[in-house]
Amino acid sequence: MTFFEDLKTKISDTYATGSMNVRAKSVTAVIALIFLLFMLLGFLWDSEPGIFNVTDVTSQMTDELGVRNVPGSATVATIITLSDMLLHKSGGFLTNDISPPGILMDNIPNWEFGVLVQLRDMARTLRNNLSRSQSQSTEDPGLVTAENQFYFDNDSWMLPESETEYEKGIEALKGYLVRLGDDDEQSAQFYARADNLRTWLSEVETRLGSLSQRLSTSVGKRQLDVSLAGDPAAVQSTATQSDAQVKTPWTELDDVFYEARGTTWAVLHLLKAIEVDFRDVLEKKNALISLQQIIRELEPTQDTLWSPMILNGGGFGIVANHSLVMGAHISRANAAIIDLRRLLQEG
Repeated sequence: MTFFEDLKTKISDTYATGSMNVRAKSVTAVIALIFLLFMLLGFLWDSEPGIFNVTDVTSQMTDELGVRNVPGSATVATIITLSDMLLHKSGGFLTNDISPPGILMDNIPNWEFGVLVQLRDMARTLRNNLSRSQSQSTEDPGLVTAENQFYFDNDSWMLPESETEYEKGIEALKGYLVRLGDDDEQSAQFYARADNLRTWLSEVETRLGSLSQRLSTSVGKRQLDVSLAGDPAAVQSTATQSDAQVKTPWTELDDVFYEARGTTWAVLHLLKAIEVDFRDVLEKKNALISLQQIIRELEPTQDTLWSPMILNGGGFGIVANHSLVMGAHISRANAAIIDLRRLLQEG
């Protein structure tokens, strides 16, 4: 090989190596840019909707639909608004996402599940109790559709996607709201009675009680089995330990916390709607102040979370335990709900 041929070979090898380095750096830069974009989107989407004014939302919605604001309008308008915010908040509905950053996020999807459970419970109560005068009365067809749509799988991403099914439920509720406020349409009714309110409060009580237990076990505790207490004839299908150590796995602490946060966000607004629609009943039972106290107990659950992660300090340790703080607010609200149900029954 001559000197010039050797020089040409070296130049070609150097050029090829340089081209490969440039391509490698370009690919690395693109990957880094995509990663930063996903991080930015995840940061922007990792936020919960704020508190809205139930009365203003109800007035605005009834005005847009051209119907009267009647008993039941606040409750239905609040359900519609909660559903709409669930689907169209920052980032949209994330539970069924199959691509980054949604698939990598778990806080907001758990928040969404907490909200969705409350929407399902209220839709069922609205169909079975609030819209019917007695057990033998006919169901409202629009509410039948609404309940069924909200019980659609929240993980379905296509054919059909969850959002599409929930939108159908929202439209069914809007149709019910229109018929509710139409003087010429008497098929749609909303019965603001004490027994109907107690039925829904019983659902809320059960949900909050479960969340309170799951939050309180963040640090672990010994728990006696009281499942059969109070009834000597009671039996259960499978024997359980009489004394067990219960603790929420550390990988689920933030999941339970954000589910509780979504649940209380939805319950807080629904209680404010109940305060409007059931005001006469509550005043007659001298229970309005009791309902307002429950709302007061739940409001701190929506305070800004300044910590970048859910801390799990010991009960009297130097590090905060966000689960115990959330559980304390929920427990007080749940105890007040029990008192309110008793007052509505006996007052």
